Amino acid sequence: PRPQRPCEAAGQSAAMGGVGAALAGLLLALLSPWGAAGGGCPPRCVCASNILSCSQAALSAVPAPLPRFTAVLDLSHNNVTRLRADWAPGRLAHLHALLLSHNGLSFVSTEAFAHVPHLRHLDLSSNRLRALEENLFSDLAELEVLLLYNNEISSVDRTAFENLARLRKLYLGQNRIARFPLELLRDGSRLPQLALLDLSANRLRSLPVGELQALPAWLRDRLYLHGNPLACDCPLFQLVARGRRRRLSAVMDFQEELRCLLPAAPAPVGILALAGRQPLNCSEAREAVLEGHLGDTVTLSCDTRLRGVRSRHWVTPGGERVLEEGGNGSAALLANGSLQLRALRPEDAGTYACWVAGPLLNETLYVELLVHNFTLHGPHDTLNTAYTTLVGCILSVVLVLIYLYLTPCRCCCCRGAEKPPAPRDDSINSSVLSATPNHAAGVPGEPCPSRSASATGPGQNGRFKVGGTPQPPPQHGPKAQRKVSDPDSVSSVFSDTPIVV
Repeated sequence: PRPQRPCEAAGQSAAMGGVGAALAGLLLALLSPWGAAGGGCPPRCVCASNILSCSQAALSAVPAPLPRFTAVLDLSHNNVTRLRADWAPGRLAHLHALLLSHNGLSFVSTEAFAHVPHLRHLDLSSNRLRALEENLFSDLAELEVLLLYNNEISSVDRTAFENLARLRKLYLGQNRIARFPLELLRDGSRLPQLALLDLSANRLRSLPVGELQALPAWLRDRLYLHGNPLACDCPLFQLVARGRRRRLSAVMDFQEELRCLLPAAPAPVGILALAGRQPLNCSEAREAVLEGHLGDTVTLSCDTRLRGVRSRHWVTPGGERVLEEGGNGSAALLANGSLQLRALRPEDAGTYACWVAGPLLNETLYVELLVHNFTLHGPHDTLNTAYTTLVGCILSVVLVLIYLYLTPCRCCCCRGAEKPPAPRDDSINSSVLSATPNHAAGVPGEPCPSRSASATGPGQNGRFKVGGTPQPPPQHGPKAQRKVSDPDSVSSVFSDTPIVV
């Protein structure tokens, strides 16, 4: 073969080098995610792997096109005031974090999240949102953290958080909410995984204290209510006082900010300072005190503030440990960790302890059980002692009043004409103990004739008057009809006049 000249060899080497550089560039383009997307990093953005950061880029709209492999999109501190349904033309199946804080955002379409179904973190804080519309977040079935604090939200639709079965943290602080959205917590059916709800610094004036106290302690541990213009009352004080006793984070971390308004106070006062303070003079309620009656069945709740509990057991007042579900005797450990006591006895009263082992720390809860020494549902004819005593006193008073005011009238008009006196011979045989006057029946409708004492006639009941009673001289005027009392007249059966035999 013909020997190759030096110039030809140099040309072939250059050609081979160009082909190698092109192949290397193509290989890098194929391996780079930005090259595979068919476009480079959007202008004024910083791209690192699957992270697209466009923060503080003076953007008025979401940059387009967005690479389909984007997992984190940071658009904070821009001027994106409206988030329409077409902000992401294609489906972003890998996007799990979207940051839109500090944009002056005032409108979010109800279809804005249809193309990002796997979003787990959404930050809409520090914007100008005024209302959460119907089914606004219903397309985000995998959402776990939702930040809506520092907006102007005053209206929350009941269906705004539908289909958020995995939501764990919801921040609604620094808004204008005036009604507590209890539907988010009731029964745990709408947001079953919710473990943090921030409603601080809103416009709440009252709270459903009874229903909040019934929530599990692990949810009350992250229920932030400080910074609201709450009206002071004793139920509110007891709710906060129980939280302090249980050392719940929402109370312990913000004791100074938990304040309320008294009617005559010029400035808010601390809720925990209401104990013994006028005009409310609230008394701190005891924690975990349960009452029962003989024969009842009661359930002691192990209301722990720990989640992910590994194990728990109960210790009875007698020192007996109840470890397994089913238990023994009258004590049984339920599947949810509660202790059930059947057919209560007086010796079941006392303090029970629930020992809880969590993933990071342990907790011990104490429940005091009071057993009343009588059955709550006795026979129907069984009356309380105090009740029967009261009924007896009332009946006695009624009988006395009947005796005093409803006795028969002893007026003279009811008597008949006086019976002619009996012969003197019968006076000895007449009974001085007779209490019934010996009168004949008078004429109905006519007044009884006046009787005058006779000096020689017999007295009442046929008793003979020895010596008689002298008649007074006749008088005239108003006092003419006044009678002289007869000291020997028999007016009752208790007369002390001796019997003449």
